[in-house]
Amino acid sequence: MVFQLDVDAGLLIIRLFVGLIVAAHGAQKLFGWFGGHGLGGVGGWLESLGFRPGRLWAALAGGSEFFGGLLFALGLWTPIAAFLIAVVMIVALFTVHVKHGLFITNNGYEYVLILAVVALVIGFLTGPGAYRVSIGG
Repeated sequence: MVFQLDVDAGLLIIRLFVGLIVAAHGAQKLFGWFGGHGLGGVGGWLESLGFRPGRLWAALAGGSEFFGGLLFALGLWTPIAAFLIAVVMIVALFTVHVKHGLFITNNGYEYVLILAVVALVIGFLTGPGAYRVSIGG
């Protein structure tokens, strides 16, 4: 059997999984969906980390994740989507996870690092691939 590589299909699958998972995290922050704590709960937690006003920072983080994740999954405005995702993940890496080391089993930064790297690579190196939404083009 001969396998034909389809890089565009691979990029689509990666974009869908990463983008929708990141968008779901944003929905937790913004709307309290999927067991999330909503703007009030996340805002209070962010204030405990020194982000003031916490509710504003929760809206910015949640909005970046939700809209960045959806755009990333669609392959629409991919560099902007990648930037939104990467910024939130890098902030989380340094403010929450780095002190716990690499591994997620200790609340480490491996998960947020992988999400940031995947977003940046697709956003700025490979592009979204052929299977994407485009507007006006």
